[in-house]
Amino acid sequence: MSMFRIFDVSGSAVSAQSQRLNVVASNLANADTVAGPDGAAYKARQVVFQTTLMGAAGQGDASAGVRVSTVTEDQSPGRRVHDPKHPSADDQGYVTFSNVNAVEEMVNMISASRSYQNNIEVMNTARSLLLKTLQIGQS
Repeated sequence: MSMFRIFDVSGSAVSAQSQRLNVVASNLANADTVAGPDGAAYKARQVVFQTTLMGAAGQGDASAGVRVSTVTEDQSPGRRVHDPKHPSADDQGYVTFSNVNAVEEMVNMISASRSYQNNIEVMNTARSLLLKTLQIGQS
């Protein structure tokens, strides 16, 4: 694998983790919402990653990267609270909130953030090694 492939692989991971962070931010922003534009409670979204081939497969220097294949909605039921005076209460007096678990989303955010940082560090280390290699060649 070429040293320059490292930038492709880490770059794909940084892009995927960036999308994951955006989804987590959206989930956290809607954690306590009652109804969306369609009248239904917000459903938590999760990012699904997929391995992708970087480079030409027949040339022997192909490597595996990552990409976001889909963003799925969690179909578990939302939290129901009995509040008959709430404007969004159903005929039994229950209000259905989103199914976002704020604690799980915070853990997801920390994991995505660390993965993002690690891939940036990989790119910085590869850059530093390439620069040192060039300096050795100039001596």
